[in-house]
Amino acid sequence: MTAPLLYVLYLGNLYGTERMALATASGLSPRFAPLILSPPGPVSRLARERQLEWAPFDGYLGLVRRLDAALASCDEIALLATRFEQSLIFCALNLFRRRKAVHYVVVHGGGGKNVYWRNRLLAPLPVRFIAVSEFVREELVANGVAGERIEVIENFLTRERREAIAPRGAFGPNGVRKVVVLARTVRDKRVGLVLDAVEAQPALSALTFDIYGDGEELESLRRRGRAHANVRFLGFDPQVATRLAAYDLLLHTAPREPFGLVVLEAMAAGVPCLVPDAGGPASIVSGGAGFTYRASDARDLADRLLRLAEPPPGELDRVVANAARVLRERFSEEAALERYRRALQAPAQARGQSRKFW
Repeated sequence: MTAPLLYVLYLGNLYGTERMALATASGLSPRFAPLILSPPGPVSRLARERQLEWAPFDGYLGLVRRLDAALASCDEIALLATRFEQSLIFCALNLFRRRKAVHYVVVHGGGGKNVYWRNRLLAPLPVRFIAVSEFVREELVANGVAGERIEVIENFLTRERREAIAPRGAFGPNGVRKVVVLARTVRDKRVGLVLDAVEAQPALSALTFDIYGDGEELESLRRRGRAHANVRFLGFDPQVATRLAAYDLLLHTAPREPFGLVVLEAMAAGVPCLVPDAGGPASIVSGGAGFTYRASDARDLADRLLRLAEPPPGELDRVVANAARVLRERFSEEAALERYRRALQAPAQARGQSRKFW
C-alpha cells in the first residue's frame, strides 16, 4: 500500500507555490498517494492534468472537515502544509485521532514577515520545516525557528516544464533590447521599479519592457505607464513562460523574493536574468549565472540595463551557458524529489487493503 500524503495549499491559483506543490506531489508518486487540498481555483485543472487527486475546502471549517476525514481513514499519514494555521489545525485534530504522522511546513515565503515569525509558535509541536531557499531558511532562523528543524530543498523545474520552454538563439554581437517581467503587480513585488528606472534614465527608451501579471496595483501602474510607449502592462498570461525565448532579458524586481521560479524558467529558455542582489533570486544566479543590481535602487537598475544593452562581446552567451549548467546540476528534479522522499520518511506500510479518504 502506498502511503497517504496530504499537500495543503492556501490558495487555489497557479502561482509558483501551487505549481511547485503539484510538481512535487506528482513526482512523489507512486511511493505516496497524494491528495491536494486547496480552496477552489484553477489549481484543480492542473491537478487533473497530472492525474492527482484534488479536493476543495472553503475556509478553516472546511479544512478541519477534510483533515479530520483523512485522519479518520488511515493509521499513518504524511502532511505537507504551507501555512502555520494548517499545521495548528492538523496537530489539534491529531491529539484526538493519535495517528502516526510525518509533518512538515513547506515555507515558500511571501506575505510579509509574519509568514516567518508565526512559525516559531509551532516549536512545542511535532513539526519540521522545508525552506525553498537559503534565504527562507535564514529568515526563519532570524524569526526564532530552530535551525536544526529546517531542511532546505530548493525548487526545481520538471523535465516536462523544461521541454515546453523553447530555447532562445545565441546573442552574438547583439545586446539587450527586449525585457520581460513576470510578476504579480502587488506591493511586495516592486514592479513599479521599472517605471522608476525608465523615468530616471531617458536612454532606456531604446529598450522595450513587457510586464505580465495581475494584482491590486495593475491599474495604477498602467495609468502611470501610459507616459512611456516602451512599457506595456499585459496582465496575467499563464502561457507566457513558454514564449520567453522572444526576449533578451528577464528582469526581477522583488527585493525579498523567497525563491523566484521564473528565474529557472528563463534559464531553461536561454534568457539571461537581472535580479536584485538580495533574496532567493540572487542566490540562483550566483557564480556567473546571471546579473544583479542593488535591490530597490532604480538608478542602479537603469545603469545595469544600459550596460546590458551594450555588453562586452560574448558576455550574454557566457552567462546563458553558465545558467544552463546551474539549472542542470543544482536544480535537478530527481535530486529534489529524492530529498523530499528522505525528509518524509514514508510511513510504514499498513496491513490490509487501503481505502481512499478523499
